[in-house]
Amino acid sequence: MLDVFNSFYGLIPVTIAQSLIVSFVVLGVMLPFRILNFPDLTSEGAFPLGGCVCGTLIAAGINPFLAVFVALLCGFAAGCTTAFIHLRFKINTLLAGILVMTMLYSINLRIMGRTNIPLFTYDTTFTLLAGPAANFAWVKIAIVGALIALVVAAMLYFFMSEKGTSMRAVGASPDMAEAQGINVSTATIIGVGAASALSATGGSIMVQTQGFADVNMGFGILINGLAALIIGEAITGRQTILRQILAPVVGSLIYYQLISFCLTLGLAPADLKFATGAFVLLMLALPNLRKSGGSSQIREKIRE
Repeated sequence: MLDVFNSFYGLIPVTIAQSLIVSFVVLGVMLPFRILNFPDLTSEGAFPLGGCVCGTLIAAGINPFLAVFVALLCGFAAGCTTAFIHLRFKINTLLAGILVMTMLYSINLRIMGRTNIPLFTYDTTFTLLAGPAANFAWVKIAIVGALIALVVAAMLYFFMSEKGTSMRAVGASPDMAEAQGINVSTATIIGVGAASALSATGGSIMVQTQGFADVNMGFGILINGLAALIIGEAITGRQTILRQILAPVVGSLIYYQLISFCLTLGLAPADLKFATGAFVLLMLALPNLRKSGGSSQIREKIRE
C-alpha cells in the first residue's frame, strides 16, 4: 500500500500540469454545452488542430508565442465553421461538429505533412519564460496556472458584461433573445468559435509540454473533458456564472488525480477509456434514475 501511495504522490506534479492544460479543453466543452445550449464535438478536432499548427510553426522557426496565437485563431475558425454549418444548413449541432472534426483530421495531416513532429530541440513558451528551469513540473504548473487564471478571469468579466449576458440569454432562450434584439446567429458563432479556440490553445500548450505534435493527440479528449466537467459541476455547482466557469478547472484537477490513482492501483491504461465512458454514462443517467425511483415510490403510495 505504501508503494501505491509513493507512486501516486510522485505523479501529482505531472498530473496537475496535465490537468491545467486540459482545463482549456474542458472550458471549451462547457461553453457551448452549458452557456449556449449547443452540444458540440468540435473540441476533439480543435485540440489536435491547435497542436499541429503550433508544432508546425515552431518547427519552422516561428516564435512560440506567435505559434500559440495562430493556433488559437485556427481553432476559432473551426468552431465558427461548425456553428455556421448548423445555422446556415440547419444541420444538427452534433452532426455539424462530427463533420468538422472529421475534416480537420485531413487538414492536420496537410498542415504537418506527416503524422508526427518532434519538438525536443526547439524553443517553447516555457523555455522562453523560464529558461533551463522550464523542465521542472512545478514551473510549468505555475506558468499554465497563471494563464488559466487569466482566462477564467476574462471569461467571468465577459459573461458579467452586457454582451456576455446577451450570449447567456441566447443559450437560455433563443426566441426570447431574438425578441430582445439580440443577434442569435452572431452570438452563437462567436461563442462556439471561442470554445474551439480554447481547445486549440490547450492543444498548442500540450505539444510544447510533451515535446511533439501528433495528429491523433485529440483521440478521446472530449470524453475526458465531459467527465471532468461533470465532476467539477458536482463539486462547485452551477448556481452562479463564477461556479460554472470554475467547474471545468476544478473538475479537471480532480479527474486526472483519479486517473492517476487508478493507474497506480493497477488499472490497465487500455481500460481507462471504458472506465471514463462508463462514469460519464452513469453521471448523465443518475438524475433520470433518481426521478424513476421517486416516481415508483409515488405510485406505490398511491396504490396503498
